[in-house]
Amino acid sequence: MYDFVVIGGGPAGVAAGVYAARKRLKTVLIAETIGGQSTDSQDVQNWIGTPHISGMEMAKNLEKHLREYASDTLELIIGQRATSVTKADGGFTVTTPKASYTAKAVLVTTGGSRKKLEAVGAEQFENKGVTYCASCDGPIFSGQDVAVVGGGNAGFETAAQLLAYCKSVTLIHRSPEFLKADKATVDAVLAHPNMKTLVNVTPVEVKGAQFVNAISVKDNATGAITDIPVAAVFVEIGMIPATAPVKGVVDLDEWDKIKVDAKTQRTSTTGIWAAGDCSDGIYHQNNIAAGDAVKALEDIYFFIKAAK
Repeated sequence: MYDFVVIGGGPAGVAAGVYAARKRLKTVLIAETIGGQSTDSQDVQNWIGTPHISGMEMAKNLEKHLREYASDTLELIIGQRATSVTKADGGFTVTTPKASYTAKAVLVTTGGSRKKLEAVGAEQFENKGVTYCASCDGPIFSGQDVAVVGGGNAGFETAAQLLAYCKSVTLIHRSPEFLKADKATVDAVLAHPNMKTLVNVTPVEVKGAQFVNAISVKDNATGAITDIPVAAVFVEIGMIPATAPVKGVVDLDEWDKIKVDAKTQRTSTTGIWAAGDCSDGIYHQNNIAAGDAVKALEDIYFFIKAAK
């Protein structure tokens, strides 16, 4: 039996793995990949201690740091997804398609997947102009007009990336203000001469023939519909938490995020903690995820030692 299982390989999971190894807890970390959602970003500017870093480079650094501590106390299971967490004698069993791992405590840092755009034609034109990865597909639309749906940090970071080679970028936001994005990021992106914004509007339809050629938006105040000619629509509207493995095991909120005690990251089930985008914390950032995971690990350490 392990002391501790970490599920997930983003900043939260990696932080917990490093701290667990330093405390000499017998730990197994299970993750499909290392890096988390920021691997899609070309320029992460708010990872503390690193003014600029690409998402892929950040992922490499996280994995390097983790492997620095891989030893007899830290086992890494990379390339597998945890499919279930069940109660077992003296702890919990975490199951993957290939094996099962039993431990006294579990930290869930599974993050989530991108929300799909709910508009007529969005599914029809997915991978034909509707895309969820600017790093993957952005260069295809060099010299063309594109749209970004979403007014948080992810939306503005995507817009900044696209402005490097697209003719223009129109950011579409359902609220009147950009309250979920850092003001420094907003100001820098909006200062670009090829940047446009549409606020207090809702995307209602993606139009095109073989590929996207426009997105229709409805003014939330007047109800008026406007067509915006674009060659692509980049969607950055949030995440769906990946909490299926613990559904029915811990309490989830109405959005299926894991309810946690903000002081300790404990869930409703003794022996299970959660941190990062899968948890119900109000704010979700790489630094917050890592910090919450460390907070959880400190609590887990005392929990395990008290049980001995």
